[in-house]
Amino acid sequence: MSNAELACSYAALILADDGVEITAEKLQTLIGAAKVPEIEPIWTSIFSKALEGKDIKELLTNIGSAGPAVAAPAGGAAVAAAGDAPAAEEKEEEKEESDDDMGFGLFD
Repeated sequence: MSNAELACSYAALILADDGVEITAEKLQTLIGAAKVPEIEPIWTSIFSKALEGKDIKELLTNIGSAGPAVAAPAGGAAVAAAGDAPAAEEKEEEKEESDDDMGFGLFD
């Protein structure tokens, strides 16, 4: 990330924390007050348009939550499933065929 992107990100977070609308002018004012050297106005414009109408606090609290979490099975069901695991592995091993059985070999 460039200094311009970081400065705009931090300025946007400050504005969101204070409950102030995020605009290019307000971003530029904060960045200027922080004495960040020469940030092109295009960056503040891009950030203000990208964040327009968005609730920054909600975006931050919902990072990584793609959907509702799946509930874990009850304790008895988990034990029963664990008991079935070795039998399932044995069946999978029986189903696998080697390359030699199909007519293919490493040195053919």
